[in-house]
Amino acid sequence: MRMIPACVLLCAALAARAAEPVPTVLGPALDLSHAFDADTIYWPTEEGFVLERGSEGVTDAGYYYAAHRMRLAEHGGTHLDAPRHFHESGSTTERVPLERLIAPAVVVDMRDACAKNADYAIAVADLERFEAAHGRIPDGAALLFATGFAARWPDRLRYLGTDERGAEAVTKLHFPGLDPAAARWLVARRRVAAVGLDTASIDPGTSQRFESHQVLFAAEIPAFENLAALDRLPPTGATLIALPMKIAGGSGGPLRAVAILPAAK
Repeated sequence: MRMIPACVLLCAALAARAAEPVPTVLGPALDLSHAFDADTIYWPTEEGFVLERGSEGVTDAGYYYAAHRMRLAEHGGTHLDAPRHFHESGSTTERVPLERLIAPAVVVDMRDACAKNADYAIAVADLERFEAAHGRIPDGAALLFATGFAARWPDRLRYLGTDERGAEAVTKLHFPGLDPAAARWLVARRRVAAVGLDTASIDPGTSQRFESHQVLFAAEIPAFENLAALDRLPPTGATLIALPMKIAGGSGGPLRAVAILPAAK
């Protein structure tokens, strides 16, 4: 039996959903995920990622074998926020539809504003300026915001605004995020599949009520946090594939996110 390449199947699935012709060639893939290791950044109240070394070496039978264990919170490193994270009746991790995890990527470059103000809240005006330059944010798109903060990883002080741990450290966080008014605008005016940033939270670090989380998740719009390399994506034309660990009943989970870039012409 002749095997059909996975890239062809992906192209066909995306094209069928969008009712567009099947592209003949996929562009290169770009990893949008930070590796999980001892330096992985978690919320100040979480322990962090722990890899417990198990068996590793040549066995008595003469072959090499390695198997370890890991311990980690749902929310840390590059990860998914399922709607259940901030909405009681929201979808849990395993129930987030694939069409919200595999979607055309729309990337809003906010690096200049965020470099000037670590507490910058991405506003409706920023979305309107983007649309004036690149066209309306299409239905079903994964809306991603490049703040430039991924370049600060894994320096907790520069990335989070503090390297302290514990509940008291939460009040000292400083990083950009989505203004709640912009979240409400997206829910009311657009039909995005998901939202993602290269920071530790969809809400700015100074937020105390996480209103953007509440607004988006009440509308069943999941979020991707701590993404990487968003500055290497074009404003439109790439495809996001963001597949989390399928945790039954979870409020989120570790994520391997990649982008398929447009094919060279």
